[in-house]
Amino acid sequence: MTLIQEGSGQLTLINVFHVQPEHQQELVELLVDATQATMKHLPGFLSANIHKSLDGKRVINYAQWESREHFDQMLQHPDALPHMKRAAQLAESYDPVLCDVISVHSVLS
Repeated sequence: MTLIQEGSGQLTLINVFHVQPEHQQELVELLVDATQATMKHLPGFLSANIHKSLDGKRVINYAQWESREHFDQMLQHPDALPHMKRAAQLAESYDPVLCDVISVHSVLS
């Protein structure tokens, strides 16, 4: 479960993939399958949330890793590489942004 918490020291990845609408669902399925089969079993993985835009042109992956080191290790992991390569092929472009959570606001707090 995703817990968005300021000052946690976790690494947040927000990756926006730009796709042709006919490829959106295929990319969503690829990211879901990659998370289930591979990513969630790698050291340091905390969560992944896959979103698709209502206009069909974007897929967004909001993922959390325990640290930058764990994220960097994932990027080199042989089980992760085929998934990332296929995602890059389906997307016209992608924009991965690494973040620290600074402020969280909710009606629950």
